[in-house]
Amino acid sequence: MTNQLPLPVAQQIKAINDNKESTWLNLFTSDAIVNDWGRVFQGHQKIKAWSDKEFIGAHGQLTVIKAETKGNQVTLNANWRSHFYTGKSRFIFIVDGKKIREMRITSLK
Repeated sequence: MTNQLPLPVAQQIKAINDNKESTWLNLFTSDAIVNDWGRVFQGHQKIKAWSDKEFIGAHGQLTVIKAETKGNQVTLNANWRSHFYTGKSRFIFIVDGKKIREMRITSLK
């Protein structure tokens, strides 16, 4: 399913599943935002600190169930598995050219 996604999103998923944090982080714009269930982290330094504990540092694995692209917004319903949290979530990416400007993680409900 990732081969049908915009390239930056497909690259993000691959970097997550390959546990390649520097590759994943460099796919964000310098002022990018990660919104994890209402907690907001902006900029590479804050995103990395969050990821080290809860995302890639927790050996996260993302499996896409359903994907939808509307303009520059990509919505994924996915299974997420990590040492920090496991369950279904919705990932919303805002694409800005070849980078990700925002990644939101919310409930699948």
